[in-house]
Amino acid sequence: MNETSEFRSPRDSDGHGTHTASIAAGRYVFPASTLGYAKGVAARMAPKARLAAYKVCWNAGCYDSDILAAFDSAVANGVDVISLSVGGAVVPYYLDAIAIGAFGAADKGIFVSASAGNGGPGGLSVTNVAPWMATIGAGRMYPLVYAGSGGGDGYSSSLCLEGSLDPDFVKGKIVLCDRGINSRDAKGDVVKKAGGVGMIIANGVFDGEGLVVDCHVLSATAVGASNADEIRQYIDSASKSNAPPTATIVFKGTRLGVRPAPVVASFSARGPNPETPEILKPDVIAPGLNILAAWPDQVSPSGIPSDYRRTEFNILSGTSMACPHVSGLAALLKVGMAMGRVGSGFWATRPDPRRKGFSPVTRLDPTKLSPAAIKSALMTTAYTVDNCGETMIDESNGNTSTVFDFGSGHGHPTKAMDPGLVYVQLRWITQVTNVGDPNSVYKVTMRPPSGTLVTVEPQQLLFRRVGQKLNFLVRVEAMAVSPPEAVA
Repeated sequence: MNETSEFRSPRDSDGHGTHTASIAAGRYVFPASTLGYAKGVAARMAPKARLAAYKVCWNAGCYDSDILAAFDSAVANGVDVISLSVGGAVVPYYLDAIAIGAFGAADKGIFVSASAGNGGPGGLSVTNVAPWMATIGAGRMYPLVYAGSGGGDGYSSSLCLEGSLDPDFVKGKIVLCDRGINSRDAKGDVVKKAGGVGMIIANGVFDGEGLVVDCHVLSATAVGASNADEIRQYIDSASKSNAPPTATIVFKGTRLGVRPAPVVASFSARGPNPETPEILKPDVIAPGLNILAAWPDQVSPSGIPSDYRRTEFNILSGTSMACPHVSGLAALLKVGMAMGRVGSGFWATRPDPRRKGFSPVTRLDPTKLSPAAIKSALMTTAYTVDNCGETMIDESNGNTSTVFDFGSGHGHPTKAMDPGLVYVQLRWITQVTNVGDPNSVYKVTMRPPSGTLVTVEPQQLLFRRVGQKLNFLVRVEAMAVSPPEAVA
């Protein structure tokens, strides 16, 4: 360990931990912004929750021994929710330290939320896939040159790697850099040191059309793969004419009311589950794109050593940011599902018509709400329709997303507070617990996938009290499909 650049304690030395922790819990803060952008009130998911942080990662990586030790410490300290914005390769569960630690925590009644990884949009890229944890995906005028056409090693220079740019070629110009290998912030530092005045980050085909905000050290913007191709074509054709290519970067401030929204972030890792294909992963998605959250005062917003700017908040993207949104929501659900309801949220009181004000009404013992019950509430109340009334799109290509992209859907905090029923599956039988109104009747409706026959028995469930448990049986049969006939 290099004690000049990192700490033995959970104190943050790179900003990732502060950012993710402040998404899950923390008081309301105003004004909050990143260098003037996204200005407003910073509101965390569980504003009154107590937060404990555990050290699991170092500059050299995140070690299994530290991860398991952190799980053990958290369980011993009596936490209710564990939020883990860490991931790695998918291996069998008995070799996966995160899966092992999460199993021990879940066995003690602790809800574990983990990031799905940022390996999207390719399939089978989801990580942290153990079924006993919740897996969370996430949902701009100077001369212009393309770095890859500046001579030398075209591949290295196209990516704007350290030392790859010719200062005579890029000085005083906006430089188009391809994504890949080094970080987006590092590319800007390379361009700046070579004398460039601005940068355009170009997505490759695999990156698709998804755009990510970064706190660059120079004026910079990002473009999707299709626009990147158009810009390269423009540079190529204009360079051959008497009108050299030019560009300008115009910042138009923070955008609100974006449509369509939400969308599946292009980087969000996708299913199917590579370890247990029959179990859907990710479970849900949550906000993970361009998230404003707290930032340590000793770390620059770009993470570049030559960047001496300081800010109390920064904007980052990743399933690391999506995970604590669900973790904070789980903390609220732990109490909220057990208490009375006021307005659109759950609190410790409910209106009493016999007296002014409110009187306490206990519905369920919060200590008896299992991780499976909380996960059920999150998944059964998630939504898949955007603010345009259509199924959420995949940001990487603009196509309609699928269950392998969003799992059960995008988490809905308000509805998750009142799921009505929570489900715990035991082999072929699903057990249902009523956490809604005492006298409730639930009737089954089905939308089976094409080529399947689904039956449910019984057709309706009648509850007479809160906390009552009933069972129902679901049968799924695959219908035989005839192969297509050969055409001569």
